[in-house]
Amino acid sequence: MPKIVDHDKQRVLVAEAAWRIIRKNGMEQASVRNIAEEAGISVGSMRHYFSTQSELLLYAMNLVSERVTSRIQSMSFDGPPMEHMKQLLLEFIPNTDEKMAEMEVWYAFTAKSKTDPALKKLADTVYNDIRRAVEIVITSLVKLNIFRADLNQELEIERLYALVDGLAIHAVLRPDQMSSKLMDQTLTLHLASLCPESAK
Repeated sequence: MPKIVDHDKQRVLVAEAAWRIIRKNGMEQASVRNIAEEAGISVGSMRHYFSTQSELLLYAMNLVSERVTSRIQSMSFDGPPMEHMKQLLLEFIPNTDEKMAEMEVWYAFTAKSKTDPALKKLADTVYNDIRRAVEIVITSLVKLNIFRADLNQELEIERLYALVDGLAIHAVLRPDQMSSKLMDQTLTLHLASLCPESAK
């Protein structure tokens, strides 16, 4: 009886093999041949799942975004509002081994997106989604009446967006200095600084 192959599952396994190659050897080594070898399948078999290298890389890049989205959708927001907001923002920061792996390959994809229009479109979409999440945090503070009246809402959206992105970059580039605890404390401190004393 012929073996039944779950094509969706196999595509994920190939994408994860691409992640491992990129993390170990860089984007320049993410060839179809190297990824096929890492995935334990033949180059010919790869054609059943991805017709081109760009298609494979786009899928692997999108898988990062899908996993972040899935985690956010499964979150339970039933505690203190400020804690909810911090937990939402932490989903965009590599404070676990799993998220560090995702973030490392995400930045490699982002660099390649500068010369690959297909990847650039997805990169722009994801960064816009992150900014929208930050905007939700700030507008939620305003709606809850726990946002300082002397602050500019639009500027604070940009400042928090830059902080989240900066923490993520520092965690990837200097993991020995930017610990999960420090990232958590930095976000906590910043969110508290947006609120009036009466709300703390």
